[in-house]
Amino acid sequence: MATMLTSFFLVEQVSFRWPLIIIIFLTYINGYLYTKYQQVKKKIFYILIINAITFCICSVFIIINHHAEVFLRWMVIIVLGLLYDNSFLSTWIRKLPFVKIFYVGLVWGLTNAWLITETFQWEVFLMTLFFVSALIIPFDIRDMNYDTVITFPIAFGINNSKIIAYVLSLIALGFAYFAVTETLFYAFAITIAITFIFIYFSQPYRPDLYYSFGIESLSGLPLVLYFILNL
Repeated sequence: MATMLTSFFLVEQVSFRWPLIIIIFLTYINGYLYTKYQQVKKKIFYILIINAITFCICSVFIIINHHAEVFLRWMVIIVLGLLYDNSFLSTWIRKLPFVKIFYVGLVWGLTNAWLITETFQWEVFLMTLFFVSALIIPFDIRDMNYDTVITFPIAFGINNSKIIAYVLSLIALGFAYFAVTETLFYAFAITIAITFIFIYFSQPYRPDLYYSFGIESLSGLPLVLYFILNL
């Protein structure tokens, strides 16, 4: 879904950069596999092999087809991803109170506004940062009964956390007005309206599918809606 959000910002470009999108997809999926299985001894060895092979392939491709600055940007994003959740570190970003939601948005924002663009696009960065941060709050609501880290729902309650998510979503919509074209904006505006509904009904007792499928799909929804609006 993160790759679909990146594709959303590229979809109206004259030449859609499929190779770079594939690299971003491989980066996200490898980061997910490492984060999920890093403490599973039976699987981590094979995951690390996959990570290493993918890293080498992507590195060679970037160096051959892009300038060195793109490779350095990609490396910065990878390092930031490793700092988020890494069992080799005594303390990682995911353990810091309140930081998690903004950190994920930061990494996604850098991908969309820095890695795939010639110059840093502040509007795209802030749009992504606030939108993704809003989507993380429902997951914190889901996990609040057994989360060991202080999150917004634990500190401020469910209803206040939902208000924060609403505000973050609206801020993202505001930046979208300046960041994307009219059709892309309409697609994103509809996504924000649907996001409001999912935030409203978020509760700890909702089935996991509500979050792992429903809310996770919201980051890919703008691209889907864009194609629907252009039928």
